[in-house]
Amino acid sequence: MKIALGVEYMGSNFHGWQLQKSGIRTVQQQVEAALSSVADHRVRVFCAGRTDAGVHALEQVIHFETSSERDDKAWLLGGNVNLPADVNFTWAKRVDDAFHARFSAMARRYNYKIYNSKIRSAIKDKHYLWEPRDLDLKAMQKASKYLIGKHDFSAFRASLCQAKLPIKTIEFIKLSQDGEHILLDIKANAFLHNMVRNITGTLLKIGKGERQAQWMQEVLNSKDRKTAGATAPPQGLYFIKAFYPDF
Repeated sequence: MKIALGVEYMGSNFHGWQLQKSGIRTVQQQVEAALSSVADHRVRVFCAGRTDAGVHALEQVIHFETSSERDDKAWLLGGNVNLPADVNFTWAKRVDDAFHARFSAMARRYNYKIYNSKIRSAIKDKHYLWEPRDLDLKAMQKASKYLIGKHDFSAFRASLCQAKLPIKTIEFIKLSQDGEHILLDIKANAFLHNMVRNITGTLLKIGKGERQAQWMQEVLNSKDRKTAGATAPPQGLYFIKAFYPDF
């Protein structure tokens, strides 16, 4: 049978999602160990979208296959008993054999959080990007509109990205502000490695007045990573949700 679960985690103390050599703490390593204890056999999980070190998730989606008969509650609560405090299963359910956490996903949604204040925050340090300089939100909003739709996003692609094609479709990208907090909310059919962080870094240059909003169009058209802004730090990035048909 095939089981899917939602996974919530704070990425601050993980070396990313993906399993690495022994002794390296990753989310996948913790999740597989927890589920293996419940299944009484070794479990290998697949996720909707791998995250880098320091990146968080509200509802990462995973699946695994097992011959062990357990109800949904057993996978959920039994799994959580074996997990550390910074990672947690939020739901579990049996899915049909055709389901795949990565390949069945029609879209994914991320948030990037910015703490825009002259004074840094010790509490927000691992949950937001701290930007002490004033940001022009309207300019950032104007620039973001150039990215909506189907484009070649090579300019925002990490050099180690393993995606076969750089062409993705952004459904929406929204920027909002609540006091000292700025939120970037973005949904696309799929994302390239570091795409959201590179978009954020480019928007920050515009927000700080170093570039005009229309520069975003030039960067997009260039298809050259060297033309875009720096990669924004990982701690402000959150994997929010993956979307599936009839799920």
